[in-house]
Amino acid sequence: MTGRSRDLSLPFASSDRSTIGLEWELALVDSDSGDLRQVAQTVLDGLRGADGSPHANVTQELLLNTVEVISNPRRTVREAADDLERSIADIRAITDPLRVELMCAGTHPFARWDHQKVTDKQRYNTLIDRTQWWGRQMLIYGVHVHVGIEDRDKVLPIQRAMHCFFAHLQSLSASSPFWGGKDTGYASNRALMFQQLPTAGLGFQFDEWSELEQYVGDMMHTGVIDGFDEVRWDIRPSPRFGTLEMRICDGITNITELRATAALTHCLVEHFSTMLDEGKELPSLPGWFLQENKWRSARYGMDAIIILDRSGDEGLVTDDVARLIDELAPVAERLGCAAELEDLKITLRRGASYQRQRAVARRNAGELDAVVASLVKEMRAGKPV
Repeated sequence: MTGRSRDLSLPFASSDRSTIGLEWELALVDSDSGDLRQVAQTVLDGLRGADGSPHANVTQELLLNTVEVISNPRRTVREAADDLERSIADIRAITDPLRVELMCAGTHPFARWDHQKVTDKQRYNTLIDRTQWWGRQMLIYGVHVHVGIEDRDKVLPIQRAMHCFFAHLQSLSASSPFWGGKDTGYASNRALMFQQLPTAGLGFQFDEWSELEQYVGDMMHTGVIDGFDEVRWDIRPSPRFGTLEMRICDGITNITELRATAALTHCLVEHFSTMLDEGKELPSLPGWFLQENKWRSARYGMDAIIILDRSGDEGLVTDDVARLIDELAPVAERLGCAAELEDLKITLRRGASYQRQRAVARRNAGELDAVVASLVKEMRAGKPV
């Protein structure tokens, strides 16, 4: 099918300002070997209600080694994270007797991608049929954060501004240094793998909502996508929920760091929304700087020297995170996440997950089953260990 797209309307749902929702993809690993277990359907079936209804906050994912826990829309990070913890407790009631543990990181340190089974669902079968080798390689895990936007006209300016802080979120959450038993040399190998899928990656920076509608219409008309949910940008509007969705972060290993990273995201969106209310210009970066920042933070993580402004001034990402914690403190107080934002200092002090994983590997002569054990332990403890 060729030619220009048909007219397409992309309504943006009504949403309360700065409500927050969290999505956390979790790996199912064997308690003894640390390898992945293909038991997602068993877990989902075990969570069904007496009437056969599925669990409201636990869903299936692409691979049978994965489940996703999702929060309800909440006012605070803490409330949303509490939803996740309740769902995890429900899952453990099923997985503990199976000798299955929950783990999260951007990638599993040693599991083989070609040993994993795909969930038998039309959406996933179509994805794999189209993307082939790259689609089958998507043995990756992430965290998504939705923040409610009350006015559609704010969405694209805030999206552009959030791109300026992409590297901060990616560096803090980077947890995928290993792939198939090898150290990739990257802090976030997941980030660069995921962008190989069609319509994934940084995405486009549009000025007008009609441009986004034109893009989606063109993609649907030419058969690239069947619906908006197949636009897999790292930061994307979510018209169905009335939110801006940040899909930047690697899988986060514990609830403390998840809350902290979500708090930073929550505060940034609210900060930019307030700036728009006050008639102020929001920050933005040209696409070539954004691409470079994404690569630098994926490669170097917490040691990345990133581009900070349109003039090309640079700085260490951890220095800018420390600055943001102070600058956003009043916003965090308003949003009820001051303690969670302050917890970013734990990651600044202890190192990001990719650094902790490498330290465990060094202490254990490169044995990556020890790395999996440490990730399982962090999930259980709810904090870096």
